[in-house]
Amino acid sequence: MATETKLPVTKSSTAPAVAGETWRPFQALRNEIDQIFDNFGNGFWDRPFRSLARLERDLSKSISTPAVDVAESDKAYEITAELPGLDEKNIDVKVANGGLTITGEKREETEEKKKDYYVSERRYGTFERYFTLPDSVNADKIEATFKNGVLKVTLPKTEEAQKPAKTISVKAA
Repeated sequence: MATETKLPVTKSSTAPAVAGETWRPFQALRNEIDQIFDNFGNGFWDRPFRSLARLERDLSKSISTPAVDVAESDKAYEITAELPGLDEKNIDVKVANGGLTITGEKREETEEKKKDYYVSERRYGTFERYFTLPDSVNADKIEATFKNGVLKVTLPKTEEAQKPAKTISVKAA
């Protein structure tokens, strides 16, 4: 017959130790993996591997959907998007089927040659943002400008939409 072993049971809270601290169960694992990559290859592999580790960190910053600001005035709507590193030739603004689409593509190539290693990096990324146009937009007069990495798309309102709102008095029934 087997001998029963009794072990003390301790309950531990999975809540953060400090109030307001976010619980991140995989953070310790990530830190360990980052440490392995940082410590890998003292000596011969040291320089090229640091470039590759930098590439891995840079890839996490690859092009993503840009944040935009949408503002409304009496005469128009304005969409502003910050697109650093892009040129106007890499941006398309299209109006079709009651919507506005902004697309862009970024291509970046770097090459690093040293006596004992060679690193060539290529990164490509695209994004697309779609906006449903309100009926009050005059689609034939939409304009887009690009300056210093900032795209501004002006969506003028129709004449009817620019008229001031009419106040209707409410009468007791």
